Amino acid sequence: MKQKKALKRLAKSESLISDVTERYSANAPDIREALQDAKAGVARAKEAVSLQASSVKAAVKKAAKAQAKTPKKSKSMKKAAKKAAAKKKVSAPVQTAMDA
Repeated sequence: MKQKKALKRLAKSESLISDVTERYSANAPDIREALQDAKAGVARAKEAVSLQASSVKAAVKKAAKAQAKTPKKSKSMKKAAKKAAAKKKVSAPVQTAMDA
């Protein structure tokens, strides 16, 4: 499941638990305590999802930086090198059987 979707669902469940907790404020303290524990669990789950997503983003950024640091030859440099090599081949004197 995607991060945004998971966080949205967790937030919705947290708000539902809060609503139910308010309804059972004085009538059933055991149920209220259990609902508060559930709400705390949802909050921990939201935090875990957020941390996991941020660590994935950090890993992607780190990989991008590492890739950007590696030297790459530009196309213009490659073309210039090819032209220089072609000129060397052309400018070298060619001996034929007639010259000898």
